[in-house]
Amino acid sequence: MTYPSRSIESPAGQAPAARSRAAGRRLWFELHSWIGLKLCVLLSFIFCTGTLAVIATEIDWVIEPAMRVTPQEGQASWGQMVAAAQQAHPDLRLRSLGAPHAERFAAQALMRKADGELLRVWVDPHTGQVTGESTWWSVQRWLRDTHRRLMLPNSYGLTLVTALSIPLLLMLVSSLFIYKRWWRGFLVWPRKGKPRLTWGDVHRLTGVWSLGFMALVGATGAWYLIESLGGDAPRPPVIAQIKGQAKHATLSAANVDRAVSVARDAWPALQVTNVRLTPDGKRLLIEGQAEGWLLRERANVIAVDIATGEIAGRNAGTDMTAHQRIAEMADPLHFGTFGGWPVRWLWFAFGLMLTSLSLTGAYLYGIRATESARAALKRTGIAVMSSSRWAVAWRGMGMWRWACLGLLAAWFVLMLMGVSGDAA
Repeated sequence: MTYPSRSIESPAGQAPAARSRAAGRRLWFELHSWIGLKLCVLLSFIFCTGTLAVIATEIDWVIEPAMRVTPQEGQASWGQMVAAAQQAHPDLRLRSLGAPHAERFAAQALMRKADGELLRVWVDPHTGQVTGESTWWSVQRWLRDTHRRLMLPNSYGLTLVTALSIPLLLMLVSSLFIYKRWWRGFLVWPRKGKPRLTWGDVHRLTGVWSLGFMALVGATGAWYLIESLGGDAPRPPVIAQIKGQAKHATLSAANVDRAVSVARDAWPALQVTNVRLTPDGKRLLIEGQAEGWLLRERANVIAVDIATGEIAGRNAGTDMTAHQRIAEMADPLHFGTFGGWPVRWLWFAFGLMLTSLSLTGAYLYGIRATESARAALKRTGIAVMSSSRWAVAWRGMGMWRWACLGLLAAWFVLMLMGVSGDAA
């Protein structure tokens, strides 16, 4: 098998143009190595938590018995499920009711307590019976807040994490200059031999298969950064016009079912996935997927007056501006929520590859630095001391390791304090 060029050649003995190209590749290599090593700890953590966040709801399903239901014939109406949740907790205010995440999952009603805390009430979508409750704090929420902003306040935590998209994209671009004819490396199996050779091949093989995903994650991360700096899209009219003091309102099953029926009649393409009560308790926002693709459910919403059953407004994803459309596409692309479980598990696999890229890159630095040190010591006749490659990589991170560890220490303290952030 023919192997693509994998090394940085020495400029000596080359033509001026070749020396210039080699020098340029060396600069890209130094940039790639510097970013990957200095930010290894933080990037690996963000990649890992993002990878787990893709399947976080499935993890919660394994942990929380109330989320698990047995498939059977029959389907409870939206009104029946709302009524069941309200009957189980009459003193709480209903915030929303979401359709089951997948088969064998319960529907989720979010209810707000008097102190503002949210409670998850699980309802069997077949029988309309409450299966149990759980707190707002869950694996999904923990991973979301960790990956999104390290549980720091949104004002700077979100900007800090999303700013990592810049070094990520720089590493992506630099890798294309470092690895000549990289498009030939998709089927090149790692060679056996010295650790530097084998792990270098593993790093490159993983890298070429991750290029598209890295570009996608980097681009959506950069968009989140733009949003955090004030470039977020304006809210659609139906959402923007929701005002009023939050009030406790008990909904009847008949009124909820009428509102859903009105929405479906007016918008046959709408596949309802969520019903949400407006703060004033006068309207239901009925959300779901419709004609548009790669959109969050909330992009398609129709507001129905609960008392009269009249339509109060409608937003369709296909009517959005380009700015709004990009904003709505970011989450489905970033987390792979647009194609069901096959896409989510594919995103999970790519996330593991990104995490391993960060770690193997640091390990390769440790191998190179160790070999260089040993060669230098041998030339001077000094006895060679064995040293862990991970320890060498750790020392090579310099002051950046302490900055990254400081952020993770702050995250750990906030996690112990139970800080879950806003309820968005």
